Order: sequence, then structure tokens, then C-alpha cells
Amino acid sequence: MIQVYTDGSSRGNPGPGGYGIVLKFNQQRKEMAQGYRLTTNNRMELLAIIVALESLKRKDLEVHIYSDSKYVIDSIVNRWVWSWQQKGYKGKKNADLWERFLKIEKDFKIHYHWVKGHNGHEENERCDLLATVAADHGPFLVDEVYEKLEN
Repeated sequence: MIQVYTDGSSRGNPGPGGYGIVLKFNQQRKEMAQGYRLTTNNRMELLAIIVALESLKRKDLEVHIYSDSKYVIDSIVNRWVWSWQQKGYKGKKNADLWERFLKIEKDFKIHYHWVKGHNGHEENERCDLLATVAADHGPFLVDEVYEKLEN
């Protein structure tokens, strides 16, 4: 079993943002973070899960994803995203990221868990720190789809 903890951050919404990821497998631990110069919190929450899944080399293990994002977890667990996809994401944001998510998630057996943010959950707190440091200090990538839509 692989445990994936994620969080996203945005300083302003929109504003500079970032994501933080902690991956745990047996006794191994890996942390990842990335900042973006202009994005939203929801995009960073979703992107964290996508990047985490894309980084996994083994697809034969169960994956447990922990996130404090009700937006992301509810959209998946309640199967809303598949309905949005069928309707061409009409009126929905982040279609580019949802499509990227749907392309990768089918390769894994995933269990999703919502955790209350800022509630002392050790790994969630670590992901929050990674995400906020990335949002505050970069180095920054460009969220090209978001910036193109905003202009």
C-alpha cells in the first residue's frame, strides 16, 4: 500500500500558489512541492493529487490518498467529475486538470480519504507547509492553462 498525502495553497485566490505532497511506502518517504506564479487553491489541491499519481512507478499496489480538499475528494467520491466529463465540463472550472486526473487515475486502485485541515494531522500539516513555502518562495512555474483563461 502506498500512502499519498497532499495539500494545495494559494496566496490570494487567484495568486501565487503551490502544492505539497508526502508519499509513504513501507519505510520509504518522499516529499515533493512546486510553486506557481498565478493559480487558485482548488487547482493546486487537484494538481497535487495528479502529480503524486504521475510519480508512482508501481501500479499494482493500492493507493490511499489523503486530502483536506472537500472540492477534490467530494468531486471524486461522489462521482461528479465523471458526470462533468460527460457533459463537457459545461460551467465547471479546471477541466484541463480533471481530464489529466481521469487519464491517470484509472491505472490505480485508489481509496480517497478526506482529512480535516489545520487540525494537527501530522502529514497534512507537513503538506500544508510544503505547499505554502512553495507558494511563497517558488521557484515558480507558469500555470499556462489558468493564465491563458484569465487573460
